[in-house]
Amino acid sequence: MHTEGKIGICVYPGTFDPITNGHIDIIKRARYLFSKVKILVARDADKNTLFSFTERVRIVKTAISSIEGVECEGFDGLLIDYLKRTGITIVVRGLRAVSDFDYEFQFTLMNRKLYPPVEFVFVMPGEEYFFLSSSLVKEIAFLGGEVGEFVPKIVEEEIKKKLRIYEAHNKS
Repeated sequence: MHTEGKIGICVYPGTFDPITNGHIDIIKRARYLFSKVKILVARDADKNTLFSFTERVRIVKTAISSIEGVECEGFDGLLIDYLKRTGITIVVRGLRAVSDFDYEFQFTLMNRKLYPPVEFVFVMPGEEYFFLSSSLVKEIAFLGGEVGEFVPKIVEEEIKKKLRIYEAHNKS
């Protein structure tokens, strides 16, 4: 992959519960455009996550470990506060379908209002990932389906562990 035309650092924020191959595809596409991509795993207390904040950060770090120029950290609070603190002004967001657009449009406009220097770059995954979401992966797993083709190996292993714990807990 050539490096001409790459620009600075961007962040790719999300809950990543769990990170999917669609997220990985977006990360690789962002890395093609930017010299460094920082994956920001949000604590996001409003969501009922399968994996804890600490688990999600660890899983994402493992999933991206072989992608050069990509790093991961967890963050708590407003994205804008993180951006102001670090001086980063470019945010990458993934768009799969028209249904994503409404949320992303509101998210972008509100963040621009709060921090005018911020720019959002929307990246579409490969068409094989348009249907893929973390919610769908969790639903398939909980209903006994295989998710290995949709997620990195670490995620498949961690989901299986969670399901074993869940099943053991429900049997007692």
